[in-house]
Amino acid sequence: LSSGLSRVKMKFETILEEINGFGPFQITILVLLSTSRMVLPCHFLLNNFIAAVPPHRCDISMLDDGELFRNLTQEQKLTVSIPVGEDGALKSCEMFAEPQFQLLTNNSSSTELPTVWCQRGWVYDNSTFTSTLATEHHRCTSCAVSRYGRKNLLLVSYISSTVLGFSSAFVNSYTLFAVLRFFTGLGLTGISIISIVLSVEWVDVSHRSAIGVIGSLAWSAGYMLLAGVAFLINDWRTLTMVVTAPLGFAVLTWWWVPESARWLLANGKVERAQFYLDKCAKFNKKEKLSKEKLVVKVQENQAKNYTYFHLIKTQRMRCLTLLLGIVWYGVATTYYGISLNITGFGLNMYLTHFIYGAIEVPAKLTIYCFLNIFGRRKCQAATLLLTGLCIGINIFISKDLWHVRVVVAALGKGLSEASFTTVFLYTTELYPTVIRQNGLGYTSFISRLGVSVAPLILLLEDVWTLLPQIILCSVAIISGLVALMLPETLNVRLPETIDDIEKPRLVNLHIKYIKLINV
Repeated sequence: LSSGLSRVKMKFETILEEINGFGPFQITILVLLSTSRMVLPCHFLLNNFIAAVPPHRCDISMLDDGELFRNLTQEQKLTVSIPVGEDGALKSCEMFAEPQFQLLTNNSSSTELPTVWCQRGWVYDNSTFTSTLATEHHRCTSCAVSRYGRKNLLLVSYISSTVLGFSSAFVNSYTLFAVLRFFTGLGLTGISIISIVLSVEWVDVSHRSAIGVIGSLAWSAGYMLLAGVAFLINDWRTLTMVVTAPLGFAVLTWWWVPESARWLLANGKVERAQFYLDKCAKFNKKEKLSKEKLVVKVQENQAKNYTYFHLIKTQRMRCLTLLLGIVWYGVATTYYGISLNITGFGLNMYLTHFIYGAIEVPAKLTIYCFLNIFGRRKCQAATLLLTGLCIGINIFISKDLWHVRVVVAALGKGLSEASFTTVFLYTTELYPTVIRQNGLGYTSFISRLGVSVAPLILLLEDVWTLLPQIILCSVAIISGLVALMLPETLNVRLPETIDDIEKPRLVNLHIKYIKLINV
């Protein structure tokens, strides 16, 4: 009986206990992956700067043909050529059908005069940006892993992100640029998924939250760094290349990144698993494991190929997959809905972006304490609900009180980041090892849908000023309530097979037997 139970359900954490589940080896993994994780926010939020639309007006140079027009000053030319908006500024995308010289001699309103769309492009204010996608391509927005292992796919993600990221900086076609950025995003998403999975799968139960939070601090560092780099480099091509360059260094560090021994053992690759476990033991100054212990760890279903279909094949997995999809969509939509809105509070866009990044650090340190006190489920639900509350409060605060709105928005931003930090850790703990990377791939896809929808939601401000905030608030609250339906994973060993999800009571019984036998 003891042999059979050990062979089927001996946990990987038992192995980690013997070679130290949180030592120099695990810290080294975090350091090796930190460079690539710092690059992620620089690319995911790059459009805040490279696609920014500076103040602009219609190009009126074509009107210089008339003698009377040529004798006017530049200010007078603008007065007779471009209507003024309600805020007193020149309209961005309209011009008079014909010069209205009477406006120079009286104070008559220009609102009733016939206008047309800009006939010869726009003239941009280059005091902030020398070049963006909008200025170069004349787009006026206001007018219109699993079976191949973790390590190998990480290299593919590194190389593809590097090549495609640099390529996108050199193209002259906006369509080609959009295609290249799309595939760059795929590579970067691979880095995001694999790095968190690798980090968590190498640590023991008691340090998973620490690894998840510490590793995510690299994101916050990159977030803040982007504000400074974008401030210094106001040409979009150069900025794109600069934020992509660190991935070249990440490719070099890849050679020292270990494969997940947990994944290797789950797939019957004992020799390779022992190689990395021996390295871990050496780094952590522990004795090497015997091969017999690793053979015992190998599961009966080790050779089985798992696909995305296994995420919905069984009852509990279907429920888990559905709930996590809703939560991830809510987390991503609210996070990026706040992150992409850096010009709506009256502050300098670089300062707002930096504040949004800086607030994440105390938010992550706070959520680290709460994760180990209240558990994952309550923290996940609370951060989402409070994010929705902050968004809702800002709906009722007057825009004249911009300083209060910024404080509330920054608090909401911190809470949304705490929610993102939690959901990454929570998801890796909920999915079993054999399909963990598939599960993260699925949830990442759902989150990217949320990211894609977020800027479209913000555009609904043209329909009704409060509509984007109402939608984001509702999404955050609904996903927070859904999070309460997920199981708790605090101090629970990582599931390794689908049976660990479908038959949790039987698994816990087996673990108790193993502990008794070992004693």
